[in-house]
Amino acid sequence: MRSLDIGALGMQAQSTNVDVTSHNIANMTTTGYKRQRAEFQDLLYQDMRRAGSPSSDTGTIVPVGVQVGLGVKTAAIGRYMGQGSLSLTENELDIAIQGRGYFQIDLPSGETAYSRDGTLKLDANGALVTKDGYAIQPGITVPDNATSVTINSNGEVFAEIDGQVALQNLGQIQLATFINPPGLDALGDNLFLETEASGQANAGAPGDVGYGTVLQGYLEASNVNVVQEITNLIKAQRAYEMNSKSISTTDEMMSAVSNLR
Repeated sequence: MRSLDIGALGMQAQSTNVDVTSHNIANMTTTGYKRQRAEFQDLLYQDMRRAGSPSSDTGTIVPVGVQVGLGVKTAAIGRYMGQGSLSLTENELDIAIQGRGYFQIDLPSGETAYSRDGTLKLDANGALVTKDGYAIQPGITVPDNATSVTINSNGEVFAEIDGQVALQNLGQIQLATFINPPGLDALGDNLFLETEASGQANAGAPGDVGYGTVLQGYLEASNVNVVQEITNLIKAQRAYEMNSKSISTTDEMMSAVSNLR
């Protein structure tokens, strides 16, 4: 009976749904995390009687056919790229993006990664780096004698130098945008890579047309809605139970047939 396979596929789909939802909840406090959503499609149909086929020699046709579906499949796990709330940290090297854009990160492999996590640090040479020590693009180095760092909304970085009145301009942080951000390849560690689906990165200054601005002393929180995720868990659990029930019902029906005398 098809219902055994259909029920099993339904349970697998809901198991994936729970995995995705659990991942969202686990990352509800991850800086810059964007929540995901499992998306499903129905599988192929078996035509028992095709709609529109002739039903007599006089030209009448079948108005409604007989199609039996074969279950469900996971079509995609989409990523919702909406803005997360901004959290005040008062750390001068923490910056959040308001609007579109990603920070550009140099990986040890020579590739460029992209991130919404603006938790920046200084390495032994004074360069601005991520928590993992990866340099941002373009590279910015803070002098040893700097007493404070200021980053304006356009990404310009200034240092206050002891004994100098004027601030020293150290450079400008640039952002990258993509025509299809959900098509980026997630690496983990809050990093993404460009793919053919995302399109090529377009770099520009914060505040330019099509680019967000940056805010010093803040970090972008995840955009996970905990209430919505808990609701999704409950819905997935009920759907899993119903698919399990269809398998149990099929088993009972098959048992009844096998016990016929």
